[in-house]
Amino acid sequence: MMQQVLADPKWTDTLTDADRRALSPLSWTRVNPYGRFELDMNRRLDLDLTARDAVPRPRAPEGRPAAALG
Repeated sequence: MMQQVLADPKWTDTLTDADRRALSPLSWTRVNPYGRFELDMNRRLDLDLTARDAVPRPRAPEGRPAAALG
């Protein structure tokens, strides 16, 4: 609908650059670049707790065992 109105030559000559900048959020508010995420707050996430062993731990300072850090 907005495109039809803006395609009218009468509006092309009337709108300033500031007017066009003010209209641009109207065309971008429906765009979601991150996709849609459905969140069910009544269900727990099925997390693999064994994956935490795959996360690297901080390095130990020289001369100190890594097990002492954590």
